[in-house]
Amino acid sequence: MKVLVVGKGGREHALALAAKRSPQCTELFMAPGNPGMAQIGTCVNISDSDIEGLVDFAKQNKIDLTIVGPEATLAKGIADAFEKEGLKLFGPSQAATQVESSKDFAKRIMKKHNIPTASYETFDTFDTAWTYVQKQGAPIVIKEDGLKAGKGVTVAMNLDDAKEALEIAFSIPENKVVIEEYLEGFEYSLIALVHNDLVVPLEVAQDHKRVNDGDQGPNTGGMGSYSPVKKITPQIIDDTMEQIMKPMAKALVEEGVPFTGFLYGGLMLTKNGIKTIEFNARFGDPEAEVILARLESDFLDALLKVLDGEKPILQWNNQVSHGVVLASTNYPASSTKDALIEIDDDMDALLYHMGTKTKDDQLLTDGGRVLMVVTLADTLEQAYEKTYEEIKKVKSDALFYRTDIGRKDMKNNG
Repeated sequence: MKVLVVGKGGREHALALAAKRSPQCTELFMAPGNPGMAQIGTCVNISDSDIEGLVDFAKQNKIDLTIVGPEATLAKGIADAFEKEGLKLFGPSQAATQVESSKDFAKRIMKKHNIPTASYETFDTFDTAWTYVQKQGAPIVIKEDGLKAGKGVTVAMNLDDAKEALEIAFSIPENKVVIEEYLEGFEYSLIALVHNDLVVPLEVAQDHKRVNDGDQGPNTGGMGSYSPVKKITPQIIDDTMEQIMKPMAKALVEEGVPFTGFLYGGLMLTKNGIKTIEFNARFGDPEAEVILARLESDFLDALLKVLDGEKPILQWNNQVSHGVVLASTNYPASSTKDALIEIDDDMDALLYHMGTKTKDDQLLTDGGRVLMVVTLADTLEQAYEKTYEEIKKVKSDALFYRTDIGRKDMKNNG
């Protein structure tokens, strides 16, 4: 079958690689793709925001299945446009994408359907928001409404930071903010394949959102991840499915916006049980890179079964996958372009391209998060050592990375 993967980042590289491994994949196209993806299929020069161009390409090339990576493409209504033309696509409608594109929409559904989450209020003016924050006190969480590529969230540990976050948010015309109670606990990501009320969980991963070691500094799109997560036991996964993931899929059906695609639960294990931090309407990035590296089943078969309302049986490698993002100097405030990257020929790791380009046969930086190095080993400790050893084989003056991805879940770290 002919497969099209839409997007150009590390998540899409991971989706494309998983599709490529399927015996059913005869041709693989990626729009627009990236230099890493170009090594496994055909990159097509169509922007991931050009819905009309993507529909035309899928029709002309008789694409059997399209898999969408970026949330912005989903929010533009690609699933609706493909469905109108009778084209098969794995991803939610524009209306269902609101679980991510509108934090207020997601919180209202969680509240109505009793899905555990942080208590919250939504505001559309600075004065009312600031009055509320002063009353609640810090720490407190401020989330801008709308798509923020995993950013737009401030965990304010004091009132000065909270005020600054509100000032930035309300400098954007017609912006809204969701202000939430601060949750403390152990974060994890559970992504499920969903079609209406069928919810099939993938393996759990843990993302590391803060830019610096020790979970310091501003939030990013994610600086690294690993899978599975020792602290998240099979019982906790079952509870997460029964209390959060299945009820959310059911709630979306009941609200008239049934969800099809990758439903991402950003979750926290607190002393008061499991709470939802956020839902996303797509695969996590950097979670895709470590989760799909462990999938032994046929990825395309799983997606097709889910689209037909059947539950696939998924087989997983029992090793631990561990990945670290190499980001541009000064990320997330800014990103570098055109800095040279050299990679040793003897690299023994999966290397996902997140923000790269080629010019005159040279690999260059082209974004905030640039590469992700992923390794597999029998234990998290071994994978951790291996990843950081392999990272040394990436040479560039313009990249940095966290040195503690996964440490919180290691034996010697409680």
